[in-house]
Amino acid sequence: MSIKVGDKAPDFTLVTKTADGPQVVKLSDEIGKSNIVLLFVPMAFTGVCTTELCDVSSGISTYESLDAKVYAISGDNPFAQEAWATKEGITVPLLSDYEHEAAKAYGIAYDQFLPEANLIMGGVPKRSAFVIDKSGTVQFADVQDHPKDLPDFEALKKVLGGI
Repeated sequence: MSIKVGDKAPDFTLVTKTADGPQVVKLSDEIGKSNIVLLFVPMAFTGVCTTELCDVSSGISTYESLDAKVYAISGDNPFAQEAWATKEGITVPLLSDYEHEAAKAYGIAYDQFLPEANLIMGGVPKRSAFVIDKSGTVQFADVQDHPKDLPDFEALKKVLGGI
């Protein structure tokens, strides 16, 4: 079962690759600084994930004006994420959930990714969006069962505007 509005956001410690090398991002260290948007995406270098994160990157000023820091999370390693971000112009910080711990904590890990193609790949995160307020409480949760379906970004922004 996925995390719902009103739940405390599960903490995590993930790695991002920056120009200065790998850096650790701990969610609890970010709570209270701004509202937080977590975007879980299934995989780097895939069409829908690339489109989603390029769109968010190009509109990042909207999120900043709503006092929100955006992080994208996938199960890819941080070096693959860095290559993807560089190739596609993604500017949102990408966090590596290589062990799928965050996806499991948020209740959004597939047991079997793309079963119609007989792919096992358990642990891949469902495409999801969460808004976490400055107190660490989830204010918005949108979990998509099909990897081609995007979260409702207009509803997400409306929630951010009301926090």
